[in-house]
Amino acid sequence: MANAAFILDMPENRSSSVVFSSPHSGRDYPLALLDRSVLSPKAIRSSEDAFVDQLFTPAFEFGAPLIRAAVPRAYLDLNRSAEELDPALISGARRQGHNPRVASGLGVIPRVVANGRAIYRGKLTMDEARLRIDTYWRPYHARLKSLLAESHEMFGQAILIDCHSMPHEAIAGAAQGTRPEIVLGDRFGASASGQVVDQIEAAFAAAGLNVARNAPFAGAYVTQTYGRPGRQQHAIQIEIDRALYMDEDKIAPNTNFMAFSKLLRQVIAEIASIGARPQRLAAE
Repeated sequence: MANAAFILDMPENRSSSVVFSSPHSGRDYPLALLDRSVLSPKAIRSSEDAFVDQLFTPAFEFGAPLIRAAVPRAYLDLNRSAEELDPALISGARRQGHNPRVASGLGVIPRVVANGRAIYRGKLTMDEARLRIDTYWRPYHARLKSLLAESHEMFGQAILIDCHSMPHEAIAGAAQGTRPEIVLGDRFGASASGQVVDQIEAAFAAAGLNVARNAPFAGAYVTQTYGRPGRQQHAIQIEIDRALYMDEDKIAPNTNFMAFSKLLRQVIAEIASIGARPQRLAAE
């Protein structure tokens, strides 16, 4: 199912409490954005989680829904609060205390893409900002929220897998031999129980991938908002090293894309199976 805000792949038989979400893989770039941008069509894609939605497409085959963004992150960031408006970009937006994401140009409507490159000539109006939020942000989060509620009603729990990719350079400084290929973010235990995260880490490790937690990415708005482990609702962010499956300079699948897709399919199946098993929080 598709609309202006998202594409939803639903399983014929919903057999898992897991919900997969890919908020940064949208690539339907509005002409109005491209016309107003100082960036080339290729440069503006640098903050996109290219192909992540394709990598996680098998989710519905294993009984779990996959919701994915239609519009790109450079146009609207679904992993930000609707109130994270950047005064440096949006006329009439008020400063609301220090927010490092907004200050760096990465609010709900980004001012920059990767490496701090400005997107626009001039400012946007508040009306335009609100229109984007009402058209794309609110429907996406309304449907994501309902998917989690459905899982909770059906299974007594919900597990949200927030799917992302990370530039290889983001983890290039790690010590050789321990460089993570997968980073799991649970906001240092605040958004998911350790039991659930342990099982997800084990699924990636069993596939031969190096896994780290919360460094350098611990999770943002989605995990903070939807992670409620005390209520049996867990949210885990997954960051995948782009070098595993794509040429970052060309923004194109590399020669390992099919092999990695096959490997990840096994991991997705295992994660979906976690959602078919009841999770119980350890006694305090």
